[in-house]
Formats: sequence, structure tokens, C-alpha cells
Amino acid sequence: MKKIEVSSLIGEIKSNIQKVIVGKEQQIDLVLTAFLAGGHILLEDTPGTGKTMLAKALAASVDGQFKRVQFTPDLLPSDVTGINIYNQKNQEFEFVSGPVFTNILLADEINRATPRTQSCLLEAMAERQVTTDGVTRPLQQPFFMIATENPIETTGTFPLPEAQLDRFDLKISMGFPSTEEALDIMNRHLTGNPAATLVPVCSLADIQNLQEQVSDIYLHKDLKKYIVDLVQATGCHEQISLGINPRGMLSLTRLSQAYALIQNRTYVTPEDIRYLVKPCFSHRLLSFGGAQGQAFASSLLDDIMSTIPVPTENFEK
Repeated sequence: MKKIEVSSLIGEIKSNIQKVIVGKEQQIDLVLTAFLAGGHILLEDTPGTGKTMLAKALAASVDGQFKRVQFTPDLLPSDVTGINIYNQKNQEFEFVSGPVFTNILLADEINRATPRTQSCLLEAMAERQVTTDGVTRPLQQPFFMIATENPIETTGTFPLPEAQLDRFDLKISMGFPSTEEALDIMNRHLTGNPAATLVPVCSLADIQNLQEQVSDIYLHKDLKKYIVDLVQATGCHEQISLGINPRGMLSLTRLSQAYALIQNRTYVTPEDIRYLVKPCFSHRLLSFGGAQGQAFASSLLDDIMSTIPVPTENFEK
């Protein structure tokens, strides 16, 4: 796939999603960045801001299989991963796959499930496979999980464990629309649901092709050192008890390459890295719960970025 084809394809996907999601260009870019980087994304916002619609629009645009799981306290791990059921006719157990066997999984209100159920997703998120009763089964490719949580309502919820938060490459918020965007949303829904008219603009093979091309994006040696310096600074900061681990470092590296590809460049710039630091690192800085905690984590990252010199080389290969 040539560069111009890559740019055109990404533009078509974004335009198709924007037929349903008004504005929110930055959020769409970040979702696509996580998707092409082979990661997962956590959307934290109040109900009704378009989180589910964004996931459905993405799945419809790439002709992928979409499944949604409503997480509740009584949800069992087998409800997500699948279960072996005894077939009396054949006199043997048969595996009935759960909703995790899909291309795009929406884990709605993931923090309403118990830690036991939440933990069943750890293997799927990190290794793209599920093990049940000693048998390991690979997931469909590509596999992308979009999880949502409501930061306001905490009754009947369970905080996400550190191990699971660390497997989300990005954590973002949709935000409320502006006056103009709200009017546009209203006008689009007067005559029906625009999501019902979406048609695929690419195939899953195209997405896998794009994911492979992310690895070809050039990352200058000074930028590699810059990422390492940022990561190590989180471990040395006096107000951070546990800094960013190697998984977070690799996540930022891969995300910066994917973001550069989306911006139609063959190389990463310092601005790419700095733009992604907060959504990539904030939720990993040890349990700063709630909106106030996220703002505090963001301020700490601002402090860290202000103390580390930004490379100024020519970053093209």
C-alpha cells in the first residue's frame, strides 16, 4: 500500500465516522491511533456522550465484527470468554465462544463487573488469546477493545485493577459538544439514525496492512532516548510512588508511530510523543482515582515534560 493510498484510506475512515460523531476529531484520531497500534482504549465519560456510537461507527467503517458486553456485578468470566457445554447427542463437551471472539469489543461500564470478571480480559488484551479449561484459543485478528466507564456514578462499581489499567494504551474522554456541534447532532437525527446508513470504506485486511506499516515509521535515536528519559523521570518524581513500566514505554513508542502514520508522515516528531504522553501515562500513575486524580496526574506529567529537554534534530530518515 503506497503512502498516498494510506493517507486516502485513513481519511475515508475518519470521514465515515464523522458522519455519526460530530466534531471530536482529536478523539477519533486517538481511537484510530490505538487501533492501528494494536492496543486498546478506555473511554471515561458520562453517559450519552457518544462512546458506544463511536465504537459502532468504527466497526461499521472497517467491515469488522462488533460485539457489546454490558458489564454488571453478576456477570461471570464465562459470559465474556465462553464456556464448554456438554452435548448429550455427541456425548462430548463443545465450546460455545463468548463475545470476546470478535474484532471490536465494546466493554460497556467495565468497572461495574467484579475483579474476577474483569481479570478474564487480561489474557485477551495482552496476548490476543483466551484459555478455558486448559485449552488456549486465539482471538480474531485484528482484535480491539473499547472499554467505557462512568466517572460520576460510583455506587455498585469496582475500581479497575492496576494490571488491567496498564493494558489500556490510551485513556480519553469524549466531552460535551459545543453549541454548533449540538445543533448539528440535532439536525442529523431529525430524519433518522445516521449510524444506520454507514457502509464499510475498507476491509479488515486493509486495517491489518496499516497495522503492519506502523512498524515502518521511523523513530530517530534521539526520540527513543527522549521516551526513555520521560519514563525514567516518572520513577524518580517525588510525588509518584510507582512510575511507568516497560509496557507503558513500549506503548508510547508504538502509539507515536501509529499517530505519525495517521498524520501522513513516515517519521515520528517530538510533538507526537508529547501529545500522547498524557493519555498514555496518566491512568498508569498509580491510582489517582476520579477526575481530580486525573488532573493531578496530568499536572505531574506537565512538570516532567517541562524539565526534560526536547530533541531538535532533523527527525526524517
